[in-house]
Amino acid sequence: MMQTEQQPQPQPQPQNQLMVQNSGSLSFSSHMSKEDEEMSRSALSTFRAKEEEIERKKLEVREKVQLQLGRVEEETKRLAFIREELEALADPMRKEVSMVRKKIDTVNKELKPLGHTCQKKEREYKEALEAFNEKNKEKVQLITKLMELVGESERLRMKKLEELSKSVDSIQ
Repeated sequence: MMQTEQQPQPQPQPQNQLMVQNSGSLSFSSHMSKEDEEMSRSALSTFRAKEEEIERKKLEVREKVQLQLGRVEEETKRLAFIREELEALADPMRKEVSMVRKKIDTVNKELKPLGHTCQKKEREYKEALEAFNEKNKEKVQLITKLMELVGESERLRMKKLEELSKSVDSIQ
């Protein structure tokens, strides 16, 4: 079961109430007292004063916003100028630094194979020096051996010569 809600019927209000006529238009009741008229004028006057005050404050805020926007625009221009000065100041150094870095990179690229060559040559040098020292040591050993052999040979020859000399002396 559905129950329909009954809406309360409007109660008649004071005399300054708007009334709906049969034609559908709204109109004020013509029974306004002087006191009611005075209140209406006062309310209207107060409303206008409030509207004027709101409008005045709105203009003040708008002016403040415009002032702030002007300051912001000036600061933006000043910051842009400072940025341009900084970039102009940094540009020559940046170019020089970039050139030096490129040269360093180029030299590094050239140094890498030279370093490998140097290490290879050092290894070869050490190997050659080691081989040289071994051969030199071998040479010294051979010279020593030669000196021993020559000495032994001279001693033996001298001995033989003495023997021959004694033999010759004994023949005489």
